[in-house]
Amino acid sequence: MKEIPARVRWERRTQRPLLAFALLFGVAYALPIVMPGAHSALTRACSVVEWVVWGLFAADYAVRLALARARREFVRRHPLDLLAVLLPMVAPLRLLRVVATLLLVGQRARIASQIRLTTYVVGSVAGLMMFGSLAVLEVERDSPEGNIKTLGDAVWWSFTTMTTVGYGDLSPTTGLGRLLAIGLMLSGIALLGLITANIATWFISRFEQESAGEKRQTAAIELLTEEVRELRAEVGRLSGAALPGRTGESDGTTAGRTPV
Repeated sequence: MKEIPARVRWERRTQRPLLAFALLFGVAYALPIVMPGAHSALTRACSVVEWVVWGLFAADYAVRLALARARREFVRRHPLDLLAVLLPMVAPLRLLRVVATLLLVGQRARIASQIRLTTYVVGSVAGLMMFGSLAVLEVERDSPEGNIKTLGDAVWWSFTTMTTVGYGDLSPTTGLGRLLAIGLMLSGIALLGLITANIATWFISRFEQESAGEKRQTAAIELLTEEVRELRAEVGRLSGAALPGRTGESDGTTAGRTPV
């Protein structure tokens, strides 16, 4: 039996706890934005939770790097993980912690064998829309020229941006808000491409299964037809071989009778 590498065992054991911490991070990030008048103690507690969760993901990356057999190869294959770990260290902005945590969660979710592509894509869409809405609301709410003032406005703007519809009724006015818009546009295009490819793959798989079933049925019918043909030929051969004997037997019987 092939031995499972230590890094893979670590990733399997920490998968669910890290995803649970990611959900905790989402709650801690959302509360101060949804409740702008919350007590300062709650805001500080949420900030601490954000840093702690990011620290856990950073520690997870460090452990995975230490357990990797080829560390340079591990770093080369996981550039986004390293970038997500370093971003908040370079510039400890709250928004960078959000981006870093999203990247780390996404990378850890991708390596989970039990998470299917559909679940990953749906989770990515929901996560990006939620965090994009909260981030743009946090940035644009206090802008004098901004028109994204409520959570409903932010969700509507995120949805139209990610789907590349862009009605233009709501739009960010600050530089950071426009950077968020660029990120959501690019992410939306990528995720829509994944969804389209996933749907196309499903249809192709269904067609291939149906085609394979039809081929098996056709082959079975042809085999049955060939067996019936051979059986008919065998019956005809046996019948032809039995006819001379029956004729002779009949003639002999007639010849042996004595006329009255």
